Amino acid sequence: MTTRQIDSGMVAYQILNEEGTLVSNMPDLGPAPQEMLLKLYRAMQLGRTFSHKIIALQRQGRATTFGSLVGQEATAVGLAAPLRQEDWLATSYREIASHIWKGIPLPTLIYGFRGFTAAYPPECHTLPIQIVIGTQMLHAVGLAMAAKLSGDPVVAVGVCGDGATSEGDFNEALNFAGVYQAPAVFVVQNNGWAISVPRKKQSAAPSLALRGPGFGIPSVLVDGNDVLAVFEVMKQAVEKARAGDGPTLIETLTYRIGAHTTADDPRRYRDEAEVEAWKAKDPIARLRRFLLAEGMLTEEQDRELVAAVEEEINQAANEALALPPNAPDAFFDWTAATLTPRLQAQRRDAQQYAQE
Repeated sequence: MTTRQIDSGMVAYQILNEEGTLVSNMPDLGPAPQEMLLKLYRAMQLGRTFSHKIIALQRQGRATTFGSLVGQEATAVGLAAPLRQEDWLATSYREIASHIWKGIPLPTLIYGFRGFTAAYPPECHTLPIQIVIGTQMLHAVGLAMAAKLSGDPVVAVGVCGDGATSEGDFNEALNFAGVYQAPAVFVVQNNGWAISVPRKKQSAAPSLALRGPGFGIPSVLVDGNDVLAVFEVMKQAVEKARAGDGPTLIETLTYRIGAHTTADDPRRYRDEAEVEAWKAKDPIARLRRFLLAEGMLTEEQDRELVAAVEEEINQAANEALALPPNAPDAFFDWTAATLTPRLQAQRRDAQQYAQE
C-alpha cells in the first residue's frame, strides 16, 4: 500500500478483516515481528482495561468525567506505534492508549483523571490531553514548524475526532501545514458520533479525508479497527513527513462503543443495532483471532496476558489514589515558567480564598 490521494469511491485500506484474516501484505514490523504483534495486542488490552478502570472509579466518585476508549484501541495504538521517542504527539481525550505507548506512566494518567495535575515526562514529547475541541491540531502544527525551522528530524502528530473537523482550528491547521509543508501528520478518528451528532451531519463530503486535497495535503482512508492497517498508513505518513515531503491527513473509520463520556447516555440518540453491528468488528478480537490462528498466542497465554494487564492497571490505580491532591493554587505552577505580576496577584487571591 502506498500513501495516495483518495477519491470519493475509495474503500478504507485494510490488512486484517473482521474475521482476523490477512487480506493484504503484512507491514514491516521491524526485526522481531511476532514480538511487535504481541506488543500491539497487549497495548490494546491495556487501553481497554484502563478505560474500564477509570469508568469504575468515576462511578465510585473517585475519578472525574471520562471518555471511553472501547472500540477505538486499534487506532490509538496503531497511530503511536511508528513514532520515535522524539516525535511529538498532541491528542484529545480519546487517545489515552497513545499516551501509554509513548511512555506516560499509568499512575500519572490516572492521577489526572482524579482531577489533579501531574507532570508528563518531557522525554515522552507528548502534550497533556486537550479538552477544547480541535485546538491540539494547531499545537501539532506549531511543534512541527518549530522542528522544521530548527532543522530537527522530528514529526508532530495531531489527533482529533470527526466532530473536530467542523471546527475552524482543524481547517486552519491543515491550511497552514499545507502551505508551509510542515512535518506533521493529522489523524481523524471518525467514530461515527460527535457526542449526539452523527457523522452525516458533520459534513456532506463522502469522506472526511477528502478535506486534505482541498488544502493540498495527501489523504488516506483506513480501517480504524485494524491496528496493522493503521500502523502501516501511519508509518508511511511519518516517514514522508520526516523526509521533508510535507503533511498527510489520515481518516480512521472506527466506532465509539461506549458513551461519549460518563456524563452521556447514548441510548437517547443511538440505535443499539448499530452498536451491536460494530461490536462484531471489535479491534482487539480481530487481532486476537489472527494471533491464535498463527500460533503466536494460545488461549492460556491470552488469559495470563489479560490478568497481568488488569493487575498492572489496579496497581497503578492504587498508587495514583494514594497520592495527595494538588494544592489549590498548584495550577499556577503549570501556567508559566515565571509568573507575571498579575498572575502572582491572582495566585495570592487563590491562596487566600482556599484558606477561608
